[in-house]
This record gives sequence, C-alpha cells and structure tokens, in this order.
Amino acid sequence: MPIVVRIDVELARRKMSVGEFAERVGLTPANVAVLKNGRAKAVRFSTLEAMCRVLDCQPGDLLEWVDE
Repeated sequence: MPIVVRIDVELARRKMSVGEFAERVGLTPANVAVLKNGRAKAVRFSTLEAMCRVLDCQPGDLLEWVDE
C-alpha cells in the first residue's frame, strides 16, 4: 500500500501506549491496530484531527506516501 501510517513512530516518541492513545482519541485499541498495520481503507478527517490533537502533530507526521 503506498500510504504508510506512522502512528507507532509518534507513539514511541511520546512513550504513549496504544491503549492510552485509543482512549484519548476515542477509538478502540483494535481500530488503532487496524490503522497501524495498514489495513484501514479510509480515515475520517475527524479521527485524523483527534489523532493530531492527542499527539500534537501534523497529518503528515502520521501519513506518508511511498512509491511502490
């Protein structure tokens, strides 16, 4: 998949657990895992906004396009 989700990198930089992140964003840990593992087909802007707010980052910090 040419879009790589880099949530794990941002969580590690902040020493935040998936459980804490999921709770603060309003997602289940299972849905965070779907995002982290690249199995998500879409991300709502409201979810992306919440993730950026919790991690104090920009959308480009969480999503990266890579050429196949």
